[in-house]
Amino acid sequence: MLPTIKMNKNTPVNLFWFRRDLRLDDNHGLYKALTAGNPVITIYIFDKNRTSDFAKDDIRHSFIYNRIEELNESLKPYNHTIHILYDTPVEAFTKIAQEYSIKTVFANEEYEPYGIERDAKISDYLSSQNINFQLYTDQVILHPNQALKSDNKPYTVFTPFSKKWLSVLDSQEISFYNSEESLSNLSKEPHLKIPLSPFDFTINKASRLNIRYPAEIKLRDYESKRDFPAMDATTKVSTLLRYGLISIRRLYKMSYNHSFVYAKELIWREFYASILFHFPHITTQSFKKQYDALPWILNEEHFERWCEGKTGYPIVDAGMRELNETGFMHNRLRMITASFLTKHLLIDWRWGESYFANKLHDYDQASNVGGWQWAASTGNDAVPYFRIFNPSLQSIRFDKNNEYTRRWVPEFETKRYPKPVVEHSFARLRAIDTYRNVTNNDQSR
Repeated sequence: MLPTIKMNKNTPVNLFWFRRDLRLDDNHGLYKALTAGNPVITIYIFDKNRTSDFAKDDIRHSFIYNRIEELNESLKPYNHTIHILYDTPVEAFTKIAQEYSIKTVFANEEYEPYGIERDAKISDYLSSQNINFQLYTDQVILHPNQALKSDNKPYTVFTPFSKKWLSVLDSQEISFYNSEESLSNLSKEPHLKIPLSPFDFTINKASRLNIRYPAEIKLRDYESKRDFPAMDATTKVSTLLRYGLISIRRLYKMSYNHSFVYAKELIWREFYASILFHFPHITTQSFKKQYDALPWILNEEHFERWCEGKTGYPIVDAGMRELNETGFMHNRLRMITASFLTKHLLIDWRWGESYFANKLHDYDQASNVGGWQWAASTGNDAVPYFRIFNPSLQSIRFDKNNEYTRRWVPEFETKRYPKPVVEHSFARLRAIDTYRNVTNNDQSR
C-alpha cells in the first residue's frame, strides 16, 4: 500500500482514463495503473467531439454520469474521486498536465475508427509533454490482431475466425486483473483542481444501470429459448458490456461453463470488433463493394413508418415500438426489422444503422454495423441476398400466440391497425431482382 501523499504539482502520478470500462474489478488498464508504482488519479471525459452527435436528453449520458457516481460511492473508503471532465480529450489533458506531474496515462484500447483516431492524437500530445501513453486489451478478450490467418490477414468469415480464436485462447489461460485488490494505490486527493464545465446536455439522476450477471439457469435455457421475444430468456447484459460495467473475461468464463451457444455469441462480438478494426470503411460503405451500387429506394414516408412501428407487419412494428420505448430490442427482432427495411422497403442499411445508433442503449458500432450489413447482405459472411425473412412466418415461428406482438401493438387485429406498407411477395421479388442485377453487373465487368 502506498502512503497517503499530499498532492502537489511536483508529485509524480499516473493517470487512469475511464472509457468503456466503468468498473473497478478485473479492469486491465486500471490494474496496470495501480501496480505501476505512483499514486493514481482517475478521470472520465465527456467528449465534446461526440456529445453533439446525441440528443441533449439522450439517456446514455445519464447512464454514464450515474455510473461514475456509483463508483465514487464505492471509492469513498479510499478518499478518492473519479473526476469528470467535459471537454475535448486533447484540451482535457492539456489542463491536467498543467496541474500534475503525470508520468504515464493508462487506458483500455478501443477499436472503433473515432477511438483509434482520438487515441493517436492523444498519444502525439502526451509524447510532446514526455508523458507515456499505454493501452491495454479489455473491451475484448483477444486483441483483433491475435486471431489472424497464417498470412497475418484478418478472417472475414465467422466459422474459421471462431476456430482460430478458440485455438489461440486454448493455448493460453484467460488472464484476470484483480484491480479491485489494489485500490489503496489510488491518490488520496478527492478532487482534481480543474472545474467541471457546464454540460450542454441533461442528466437524469434516476437513470441507472443495474449490474446483473446472467444466472446459471438462464444460460442453460439460452439455446432453447433465446429466439422467443415474449420470454424473458436472454441475459440482457449487452448494455452492461457496452459501458464495461461487467468483465467480458468473467462473462465468457461463466458462459463457457454453462452454455457454449451463449459463449459463441460473445465470439461473434469479438469477430465484429476485429472486422471493424481491420476494415474501418464499413461504417459508411458496404463490405462487399459491389453493393454500394444498389439503387436504394429512399422513401422517407416508408422509413418513417418503419421508425414508428406502423408498417402493417405486426412483428416488425412490435420490435420497433419496443426499441422506441425501452432503448432495447430482442436480437431476433433486430434481424427481422433490419431485413424488412433493407429487403422489403429497399431502404439503405445506413439509415437503419443510424436510427439504431440513436436509440439503442447497448449501441456498439462494430456489432451494429456488422448486424446491419449482415441483414442487408452487403457485409462479410452475410446472409445471401435471396434469403428474405417473411415477417408473417417469423411471427408464427417465434411468437405464435402473438404474446409479444400484443404487448407492443395493442391495436393489432383491430380496424385501427394500418394496412401493410408493401405486399410481401412483391417486395421479395423486387429485392431479389435488384440485388441480382447489381451482382450480375459486377460479374460482367
